[in-house]
Amino acid sequence: MKTEPAPRRALIDEPTPPNRSSQPPATGAATSAPASGYLNHKQILVVLGGLMTGMFLAALDQSIVGVALPRITSDLGGLDKLSWVVTAYLLTSTAATPLWGKISDLRGRRPIFQTAIVVFLVGSVICAMATNIDVMIFGRAIQGLGGGGLMSLALAVIGDIIPPRERGKYQGYFGAVFGVSSVAGPLLGGWFTDSIGWQWIFLINLPIGIAALIVTSIALKLPFVKREASVDYLGAATIVGSVTSLVLYLSWAGPDVGWSSPLGIGLLVAFALLAVVFAVVEQRVKEPILPPSLFRHWTFVSNISFAMIMGVGMFGGLIYLPIYLQAVQGFSPTQSGLAMLPMVVGLFATSITSGQLMSRTGRYKWMPITGSVVVAAALILLSRLAVETPYWQLASVMLLFGAGLGFTMQVVVTAVQNSVERQHLGAATAAVAFFRSMGGAIGTALFGAVLNTRLIYHLKEVVPTSAQNQLGGAATSMNDITAIHALPEPVKTWVLTAFTNAMDDIFLVAVPFMAVAFVIALTMRERPLRGRDTPVPAEVTAAR
Repeated sequence: MKTEPAPRRALIDEPTPPNRSSQPPATGAATSAPASGYLNHKQILVVLGGLMTGMFLAALDQSIVGVALPRITSDLGGLDKLSWVVTAYLLTSTAATPLWGKISDLRGRRPIFQTAIVVFLVGSVICAMATNIDVMIFGRAIQGLGGGGLMSLALAVIGDIIPPRERGKYQGYFGAVFGVSSVAGPLLGGWFTDSIGWQWIFLINLPIGIAALIVTSIALKLPFVKREASVDYLGAATIVGSVTSLVLYLSWAGPDVGWSSPLGIGLLVAFALLAVVFAVVEQRVKEPILPPSLFRHWTFVSNISFAMIMGVGMFGGLIYLPIYLQAVQGFSPTQSGLAMLPMVVGLFATSITSGQLMSRTGRYKWMPITGSVVVAAALILLSRLAVETPYWQLASVMLLFGAGLGFTMQVVVTAVQNSVERQHLGAATAAVAFFRSMGGAIGTALFGAVLNTRLIYHLKEVVPTSAQNQLGGAATSMNDITAIHALPEPVKTWVLTAFTNAMDDIFLVAVPFMAVAFVIALTMRERPLRGRDTPVPAEVTAAR
């Protein structure tokens, strides 16, 4: 069997000196499995079979629920709580993501990945059996606990087995998962909602999840050296409390009780204090959930900051565009799912193309820069929507929106994984998912507050003073889309106009976030992507 020299520890961009050829060969280091730990093509395809099944489970949930949310909240009681159905999932998935990543670093990827699948399925069953909105929110929270590990752990395994320089070659497989789930999700969600019942958008997770457990048991077999270290549960508790306080302030205390109310201020203070305690705890424990050393380097900080800002804009579009299509344009859930396809096409096309270019050229900094500009342009165009906007115009903007997101989806993860030590790979990958989810949670809560407050404002603005008494129960009808379309004229036109104006405000509020993302992207440092034979250095963090 052909062997290769054992690589010495070196900085990531340090070339291997030619005089190292005299070093003794590394025992058992086959050509197909270099000392870096990366797998060959055939081995990668086998492992990807297990990963893609779990990734599909999480990706499908993100797209299948969106189109059914208006019907779910109408049936269970309250469109005004729509943001809670989304926020509950984002809250728990965000808080749990760093813990999943760190535990997988300490205990191995496969058992933790499978545990996440089981938790996700338990939450799916609760959601399917929900008889009121509170049970649905609880079930979504349980789903989020599992979902927080599915995507981040899959990406961590990808970092284990595929070198950053070659990762773009496999972007098509990842893109296929998101592409198929993005197309199948809205279609299945709409069809289930219109025919056999929205409960099946959760029940369908069971056969997929069981298949994922079987496939990962067979295919996902990776070498792992267990590290004797305890999990940082105190750090986990403080970060969960901090994130929970912030999201509760944005989605509940602020809009319902008052942004400057004692309860709201108390939640903000709790968020800040717990964040400080978390930072102190992480400095003292042996195995921190988010290693403080990572935050000392701009490559890591800039990319996770960019991911968080983009998460705000991404969830604004994914959640509220179906609401516009159903509430204003009068689409059914199935029709709104089909209507979202242009965004999927744009995301899929640029994600695949950017991945191939990254593998060929090794250049990637231009992608987040371009993506932030394109998403900002799309949000500005979305902020000009009207009740009578033709679908072809909306489809063009959704195509642009998806294309911008596609430039940013994978490059951030690759850049972060390329810049950290192997022992912190799970934690660093989870950090990207954590901050992206935090951005989504903040964005969803913020946009929900904008919708609720601006809707009341625009109703007063649109309806003539002399006709205010004609509104009657129109304000209550806002909790039920079917009731909106049953309103008599001219009340229906007034309500739809106010609703559209409030939606415009949501997209306009997201634009400044994209401006911040653009500035961050400009300051990112582009580092050479590691190849298959590049050593995985322990000093890589010090080089940052």
